[in-house]
Amino acid sequence: MEERNQTCVTQFILLGLSDEGGLQSLLFWVFLSMYLVTFTGNLLMILAIITDSRLHTPMYFFLSNLSFSDICFTSTTVPKMLLNIQTQSKVITYEGCLSQMYFFMLFGVLDNILLTVMAYDRFVAICQPLHYMVIMNPKFCGILLLVCWLLGVFYSLLLDLLILRLSFCTELEILHFFCELKQVIQLAYSDTFLNDLVMYLSSGLLGVVPLTGILSSYSRIVTSILRISSVRGKYKAFSTCGSHLSVVSLFYGTCLGVYLSSAAAQNSRASAIASVMYTVVTPMLNPFIYGLRNRDIKQALRNLFSRRHCLHIGFFVSR
Repeated sequence: MEERNQTCVTQFILLGLSDEGGLQSLLFWVFLSMYLVTFTGNLLMILAIITDSRLHTPMYFFLSNLSFSDICFTSTTVPKMLLNIQTQSKVITYEGCLSQMYFFMLFGVLDNILLTVMAYDRFVAICQPLHYMVIMNPKFCGILLLVCWLLGVFYSLLLDLLILRLSFCTELEILHFFCELKQVIQLAYSDTFLNDLVMYLSSGLLGVVPLTGILSSYSRIVTSILRISSVRGKYKAFSTCGSHLSVVSLFYGTCLGVYLSSAAAQNSRASAIASVMYTVVTPMLNPFIYGLRNRDIKQALRNLFSRRHCLHIGFFVSR
């Protein structure tokens, strides 16, 4: 009887973005700054949407969930990287690596599917405006959000459980600042055919199908807008989906750029540096894209800060 392989590894070594000691302090402050901006920007977006009743619509409902997902997505990788730099330790436990991969994939898929749902929301709003509130009712929006979560949970759980069948021995080095699924699979000494097959098939489906849905929605949106006779009407219609289109372009553009750079690069560290774009930079820019281009969001943020200012004044007066 063939002896079953057992995983004897207890930890991995995250080599990070650079081995140079002089750069560690710079990396710490740069990534800490980006993380704080990401966390604060997306949190303000969520608070603005919650506190302003005018933003209690399907579009902003999904936007608030996208902001929450961006906070969680960045929080799965950056805090651990900052901790490793601060403690001068590159170790992550086997269990910690599995957990990081699970949540990274979960919120990455959630981001992807939410962008597709938001494209459908814009399609209904522009192409079927009279039926918008009937189609995008609260129950249907809740179902769409539940589907987003279920797809993310199923995908990440499936790939994470398949890692458990792989065998590793001794301390293993990962040329990345977090546990990246593909690199972890490559470190296994047991057969990885099933892992590779499931990873590429599921990732392909979750990449192609949502993107096809987004392109299909926007092709119909463009066709519908071109039928509008007035220039003002066309501008107003385009402005309602401009921010979302910018975020979609940034998300898929950075993902495609990382994929192409990793395929062309001779070492994994170049891929790790490129992956900073979609793991940190994109979630950081999303609140600025929506905040700067959307009048309702800007007004909601002003109201939020003015309300907070009034609360502070009231507190000091009462004292």
